[in-house]
Amino acid sequence: MLKRLSQCIREYRTDTLLSPFFVCLEVAMEVLIPYLMSRMIDRGVSPGNMDYILRLGGILVICALLSLLFGAFSGHFAANASAGFARNVRHDMYCNIQDFAFENIDRFSTSGLVTRLTTDVTNLQNAFQMVIRILVRAPVMLVSSLFMAFRVNSSLALTFLAAAPVLLLGLACVIHFAFPNFQKMFDCYDHLNNVVQENVTAMRVVKAYVREPHETSKFEHASNEIFRYSKAAERIIVLNSPLMQLCMYGCMLGLSWFGAKLIISGDLLTGELMTMFTYTMQILMSLMMISMIFVMLTMSRASAERIVEVLNEKSRLANSASPLDAVPDGSIRFEHVNFSYSDDAGENCLSDICLDIRPGETVGIIGGTGSAKSTLVQLIPRLYDVSSGSVQVGGHDVREYDIESLRNEVAMVLQKNTLFTGTIKENLRWGNASASDEELVRACRQAQADDFIRTFPDGYDTLIDQGGTNVSGGQRQRLCIARALLKKPKILILDDSTSAVDTKTDAMIRRAFREEIPDTTKLIIAQRISSVEHADKIIVMDNGRVNGFGTPAEMLENNHIYQEVYHSQVKGGEPNAES
Repeated sequence: MLKRLSQCIREYRTDTLLSPFFVCLEVAMEVLIPYLMSRMIDRGVSPGNMDYILRLGGILVICALLSLLFGAFSGHFAANASAGFARNVRHDMYCNIQDFAFENIDRFSTSGLVTRLTTDVTNLQNAFQMVIRILVRAPVMLVSSLFMAFRVNSSLALTFLAAAPVLLLGLACVIHFAFPNFQKMFDCYDHLNNVVQENVTAMRVVKAYVREPHETSKFEHASNEIFRYSKAAERIIVLNSPLMQLCMYGCMLGLSWFGAKLIISGDLLTGELMTMFTYTMQILMSLMMISMIFVMLTMSRASAERIVEVLNEKSRLANSASPLDAVPDGSIRFEHVNFSYSDDAGENCLSDICLDIRPGETVGIIGGTGSAKSTLVQLIPRLYDVSSGSVQVGGHDVREYDIESLRNEVAMVLQKNTLFTGTIKENLRWGNASASDEELVRACRQAQADDFIRTFPDGYDTLIDQGGTNVSGGQRQRLCIARALLKKPKILILDDSTSAVDTKTDAMIRRAFREEIPDTTKLIIAQRISSVEHADKIIVMDNGRVNGFGTPAEMLENNHIYQEVYHSQVKGGEPNAES
């Protein structure tokens, strides 16, 4: 874990090394000052030697200024190193997430990834800064102060050693019992973020069904769980402070008792005793800082493990040794394809799929809910890999292609149409970043989006709200279709992507496909027969299997499922658009 996280330091390695270097110099000055003070009292103040006081006083001022300067430098470099380290961790996590296959994304919840990129990284940043400053400062201060204390009076210095076992035992107990609560607390953060995300994104549905009290109850439950585990952890951690105070004041009493006797006997000077008190405070404060660091590291350890889990996650999809860069055509072939979302699943989502689609064909796909229509088409751009069998595009197994090259030739409009914050132009250029304004207009005309775009005061420069909430469902679908067309793909997949448009507009979109992109293979998943009845072929899916494959006429004559859907819609009248 530490080896993987250390790779994120990179260009901030110099700052990471300079910070503890200046910390050591700062500690050297702080340890030297009490020693000089004792010399000033015993050799200057007591004898009344004013020259010695002034000379040593000047040295003390210089030491204090150097300590201040070294502390400022160490703080500057530590802040720079920790902030840069956190930035690199976030960068590496985010870039790794971009390479995830859908299977990897399914393993981590969206809210869990958000927590890891925010709360967990912040915890790790704070811990990193403490490590390169306090974790260096505390041991160096502890060793240096002990050395100077033994130099002043070795008998009195033994008082400190009695407190060490008590502190170490108490610290070990705190870490052992607090860590499990921190782990559970961060898992609860994931759940809380999930509740908030669902509520905010589905606010219209929540209000429409008057479910605000229910959502509030879910939030309060998640928040209370965080409170419960946080309180349990804090109850254990706070024991560290009274234990520290007990050891500190015990040492002070011991020093006072034995020091007074040594002064009376003439074996100890007044300035030396004052110096021992100062070193006592420095030693015990160092021990307290060490205990605080271990508490912080205990809390950040849970965050570090969650972050490394994402950093070490490898995509289940990878390019072959010598991937193909060009897709010859839009032909598609399924050869005895079986697929399951999980290796441990007892049943396949797709079973023994055999299909052969020629370039430029328009293929409609129908079937009931849960018949694996979407799963079938997601195998074509290799969003998932088959469990067995093969999917071929352009005469080659999709696993032979470079993933990016393959997906550039397969445009997919999913069921959940997503638009991003920005102008309509910016959203459309997701399909082709270098597309001209003329190409944007052409694609929008094919998708029947140009007319409604021109009704907006700002036209193609109209700002889209997050999620596309300021356009209707049908408008959002047409913009997403136009975005896909800008890719000029060899294969176009519409996954129930015209469900929110009227039948007339649907027909105009299909006619534009026939006239404008005749060489593009088109796969149309639809609930409406009117959307697929003019296709070259129809695929009827049922429970993860191909129930029928042929022309619309053949399906109408031979396939029972297609007949039922056809007659229910045609004889019963065109149903309302479904989402």
